[in-house]
Amino acid sequence: MGGASARVPAKINLHLGVGPLREDGYHELSTVFCALSLYDDVTVRADDYLSVTVTGDGRRDVPADRSNLAARAVFALAEYAGLPDANVAIEIAKQIPVAGGMAGGSADAAGALLAAARLWRLDIEREALMEIAATLGSDVPFALLGGAALGTNRGEKLLPMLHRGELHWVIVVAKGGLSTPAVYQELDRLRAGRGEAVPPPQRPDELMVALASGDVHAVAPLLHNDLQPAALSLQPLLRRTLRAGKEAGALAGIVSGSGPTCVFLCHDEDASIAVAAELSGLGVAKAVRTAHGPVPGARLTPMH
Repeated sequence: MGGASARVPAKINLHLGVGPLREDGYHELSTVFCALSLYDDVTVRADDYLSVTVTGDGRRDVPADRSNLAARAVFALAEYAGLPDANVAIEIAKQIPVAGGMAGGSADAAGALLAAARLWRLDIEREALMEIAATLGSDVPFALLGGAALGTNRGEKLLPMLHRGELHWVIVVAKGGLSTPAVYQELDRLRAGRGEAVPPPQRPDELMVALASGDVHAVAPLLHNDLQPAALSLQPLLRRTLRAGKEAGALAGIVSGSGPTCVFLCHDEDASIAVAAELSGLGVAKAVRTAHGPVPGARLTPMH
């Protein structure tokens, strides 16, 4: 029985601009993704029937059945390749926070695509893999790509971005999860209450230039998330977390994606360790981690 493994990074959104609600139920996005050094490991082995096993943080909150996004990725790849069945054992070792706005489920799907393609010895172009990924969810293609990228449409159309140096982050995982659809609905509700016409999202050119320069002090004031007011409305305690991060010495902090994870940009690795230590002592979160990025996307690794 053969097998293959892939390691896949978490993502954060350095910028998330959300346009008006479209007729298809989605929002037009303009977002800057950054892949971070928090990883899930996905192993796919040949078996007589499909199974999903999850280990690590938050495993009880991850579906261990056919509804798991990694399982759906394997089915989609089998269908693309014309294989009669997708009977594999999928093992997911989690480090990426669950329901934390860091695309852990999407990362697992990307890892499953890469590992299953290797297991089945498919001669498949990366471009075709990206197209399958886009059918599974807006964040799945970026988990394959990694680095830093501008995402448009629903976030699945990607333009790789030039970036220099490493950015050091503190990741603060909130005690409760937030549902992404609920956060978007809250944003629509808040906007409707203001009665404003919502413009299409603008391309964050200034941030793109700052990332290319590698100047952390130029990047810090440009972090932005249109979903943040909605996340704070649904989970007001996040305001305290954001304030605590700034007071602990972070250059800037935002809610990542739909939340409820907050991410704090720090001057360097030493500063990130100091900020993380201070936030850990405050008891504002379920977990506090440090990470750096941008890092590469999903890649095959030796079998464990």
